[in-house]
Formats: sequence, structure tokens, C-alpha cells
Amino acid sequence: MDISLFDFELPRDRIALRPVSPRDQARLLRVDGGGGLDDRHVSDLPDLLRPGDLLVSNDTRVIPARLFGHRGEAKIEITLHKRLDAARWVAFARPAKKCRPGDLLEFDGLSAQVEQRDGAEVTVRFLADDVETALQQHGVMPLPPYIAAQRPADARDLDDYQTIFSEKKGAVAAPTAGLHFTDRLLAGLKARGVGQTTLTLHVGAGTFLPVKVDNTEDHRMHAEWGEITPEVARQLNEVRDRGGRIVAVGTTSLRLLESAADEQGRIQPFRGDTDIFITPGYKFRAVDVLMTNFHLPRSTLFMLVSAFCGLDRMQAAYAHAIANDYRFYSYGDACLLFPPSLTEAP
Repeated sequence: MDISLFDFELPRDRIALRPVSPRDQARLLRVDGGGGLDDRHVSDLPDLLRPGDLLVSNDTRVIPARLFGHRGEAKIEITLHKRLDAARWVAFARPAKKCRPGDLLEFDGLSAQVEQRDGAEVTVRFLADDVETALQQHGVMPLPPYIAAQRPADARDLDDYQTIFSEKKGAVAAPTAGLHFTDRLLAGLKARGVGQTTLTLHVGAGTFLPVKVDNTEDHRMHAEWGEITPEVARQLNEVRDRGGRIVAVGTTSLRLLESAADEQGRIQPFRGDTDIFITPGYKFRAVDVLMTNFHLPRSTLFMLVSAFCGLDRMQAAYAHAIANDYRFYSYGDACLLFPPSLTEAP
């Protein structure tokens, strides 16, 4: 498909630079199966779901994956996006041309050697006994470019850019739909009879890369590592068997669920990389309802929600959100999406 079909104009002042407080008071735009729009708040979520539904969240935890340093006299900035092993990462480098194989990069006491470079990507090997601890000491939170361009990361982001579900370290971008949840909201969902479970997808910085091709068929997705345990896979299938709905919290949860689903829609245990790229025409097999934030124009994530709800519906929903002062992107508001084939009435 032509990438220009997924373009729209977003005023700069609609980009949220901080989350609302409390988190569950963010606005929530319900987009029903018939294209109807309803302005709500995230705290209304228990009323918008059914007893027997299952909420599936991503329990990945963001690490301080952005590093500022130098190679000799040249300033270097890298953003880690995929762990290869205990010491080696693939990263986006700026300027990448200053990072040649064999070069030693210094990040204020943390050293890394460049093993190879491919365009803007470099593979680096950290020279530290405990890379995880070293990153906590030397790295900063990898805020999305549209926020980082307007303000630097600070101490507030250490908490703001983690979800209530975050447990397993490895992401370099937050699964942002999960940022809206609070203990109060989870308690309300439980009282409603909505189940809760988690999977893991370590979100990579590739999620923010612009689509530079003219046709979706020419775009290459970056792989991300994920896991659905056998116990969670069994729980998901049992919910479906009982007539419940799988509600994905975020596109990261959806992408992993769809990667793990077989042709019959049964979710299999999964452990490994996925580079699934979902565009209109895709047949969803695992996910019934999607809660997600508002995404960038011409992005793979806007293509995904357009596949889920229909391009016309999502263009109308985004136009409504812009006209009614919704806050966009990672720290912004959310929408609750029901595909055309599904009724959403509780």
C-alpha cells in the first residue's frame, strides 16, 4: 500500500511531554465496531469491558539505553535496541560513520568496542563485568525522539516511562498503553470480572524509525524478542473457549499474540524474535480488542491500528482526537478499538 495513505497533520502542541496524574485519568477514545466514537477516560475501562474478558499486558521493563560519549575527539551517541548476549548489543549510532569496526567508544567510564556497522546500526561489545549495572550508572532513559527533541530526560522519567507491569528488563522503549494503569484501575477491572495476565516483548528503538519507503511491501521491520509461556498460552486459549475476549494492552502485546497464533487462532507458547508487520488486509487471529495510544503519521503502528479497525475509521478517529484536544504519543491519551466484526456492548 502507498505510505501516503497513512499520513495526517498533527499540531505540535498535541504532543504530550508529560503524562497526566493520576495515570488512569488520561482520556480514552472508544472506537466501536460501527465506527462510532465515545469520549471517555481510562478509569472507565471496567465499564467498557465484559466479565470474562482477559487483559493482556507487556511486562517488559525499560532500561537506560541511551549513552552519550566519544570516540577520540568525536562525540558519539548510541541508543541500544537489541541485546545479542550478556555483553553485546545492536544500537543506533549518531553519527554512525564515526563508528568503525575495532573503534573504542567511551561513555564516561563505560567502554564499548565496535564490532561491525551496517548503515546507522552498530554492534558493540561492552567491556564491563556487569553490563546491566553499568547501564544503570551511565545510561539515560531513551525518551522517544519527539519528546527528546523538546526536553531532556530527567529524574521524573525514571518512573513516568515505566508501566505498573514492568518486571523483566530489556526494553528500550515503553509499551506505552500500559502507562495508563494504576492499582485502583486494576482493582476495578478485577471487581468487574476482567482477568489479567502478562507476556514479554522487549520493545526496540526501531519502533520509532520513520518509514522511508513509498510502499509498505518495501519496509523492513526490526526484530524484537518476546515470550509467551505455556501457562499463559493455555490461559489465553481457555478464555477464548469460554467465549471471553482477548484484550491486548498495546500494539506490542498484540504483535506478539499474533506472532504466536496458529491458523486456527490457537495461541502457542512462544520464545524468540518476531518481526511481524501488520498492514490493512491482515486477518487477526488472536486479539479481539485493542487498547493503544495515538501513533505517529506514516508509522507502522498507525498502519497496524488501521488494519485492526479499518483505515477510514482510524482516520476519522484521529481527526476527532485532534479536533478535541487529545494528547498524542507515548505520554498521551489512549483509544479502545473494536474491529468492525465485533460488538463492544458489555
